[in-house]
Amino acid sequence: MASNISASGAEQFVEERLLVGLVTGSLLHHKELLDMLEDVDVRGMRQKTLLHVGVGLGKTDWVQELLARGADTYITDDSQQNALSSAEEMVRQFPDDVERSKVLQLVTLVHRRDQVILRRLEASSSRSTDHVTPLATPESDIASLKSSVDSLRREMKSLVRQLSSSLEELKAQVCGRDALLRCLEDAVTSTAEDVTLIKCGVSGEASLSQPTSDPTRARQECVDAMMRKTRILYGSGVDEMRRLYERLYDGDEITACIIKYLCGDDRVNVIVDLESDDIGRMKEKFVNLDGTQRNGSDWDALCDFESETVYLGAKDCSGEDEKFICARLCWALSQLTLKLVFDNEGRPYSRGDVKLEREWMRALEEAEERRKGGEELEWIIAYALNGKTPKARVCWLAAAVPQIIAYYGSTKGRAVLQQQAPLLFSLYSNNVMGQLLASA
Repeated sequence: MASNISASGAEQFVEERLLVGLVTGSLLHHKELLDMLEDVDVRGMRQKTLLHVGVGLGKTDWVQELLARGADTYITDDSQQNALSSAEEMVRQFPDDVERSKVLQLVTLVHRRDQVILRRLEASSSRSTDHVTPLATPESDIASLKSSVDSLRREMKSLVRQLSSSLEELKAQVCGRDALLRCLEDAVTSTAEDVTLIKCGVSGEASLSQPTSDPTRARQECVDAMMRKTRILYGSGVDEMRRLYERLYDGDEITACIIKYLCGDDRVNVIVDLESDDIGRMKEKFVNLDGTQRNGSDWDALCDFESETVYLGAKDCSGEDEKFICARLCWALSQLTLKLVFDNEGRPYSRGDVKLEREWMRALEEAEERRKGGEELEWIIAYALNGKTPKARVCWLAAAVPQIIAYYGSTKGRAVLQQQAPLLFSLYSNNVMGQLLASA
């Protein structure tokens, strides 16, 4: 199968593995992948580069390495944030985070260095043209200077690629060409098997569908896949449901990861009542995750773990109500991802992972202490703390993270979580999100 993977597919594999590694792994274990990357400024979701992601996560070692490899601090994402403005925003949101302060220092130093280069180029250009009648406008001078800096960056990246190529040749001499090829072939084959979708037509013939590198098409395919898993039992509103999925996909990396994972899992079912605010007609009674008996007429969203089905009451899914319904859908979907990914009855960690279990118990205790201290918490966090069993409490607390982000939006939602439950937010970002990215 590896022989059928194109050069662009192999590069996409490298980019995807680097993104997963940046979120969850050690830089030390991913330097070889960085050496294989053609362009360190490659853009991903929401036009973010690896440097954007590293700055947002406060990964000092990754940021330092990316800057050393020529990562551009001037590039902006779709919200017009460059690495420097993003680092400054992170420090404002998390003033006590030492790592984010270090990241800001690093990015600021490189940004200032680039400004010095621009000034020197400008002075040099001015001296060389003192005896010549100026023809260009100041605007064209600045554009020319920026072009020169871009050329320097491209030369630096070219040098990095040449050094990487030489390093690969040395490795081939030491380890043996065949051994390296087998490792690369196994890695590419594994990734291809993970992301390849086999679609069977009416004739029974299987067609191979490779993942697309076009962000717009990838988004469309993901939303289409979720719509195929969704059955509107009462009412009509295909556009409304599609808009909910698009909102989750576009809102934030955390909510997008949930949709990306679920769209590729055949076990997922979503059943919707667009004529009611509750799920009573679809699920009259049910046993909640903490063992309590509940009436469907009292609930607007539910994740049924036994049938791996999400139920949603979504009447009047428009305007301000759309935001609330989207958040409740996200809450139910996020519980389903926890159940499917970790296979541990909804807990956000694998069976037998004692270390992570202790960390999540600490997150529960932190939230409980804040509530006992009189701090006003988001209602969904308070609801999770009222669960009758530890299993339900930790599952609902984890599911509260994407729900809060879906309701408030990316910037405000993250700020709320960092203020009210910093350990919970950190655990979800570094553990759950990383696992979803690796499995999506």
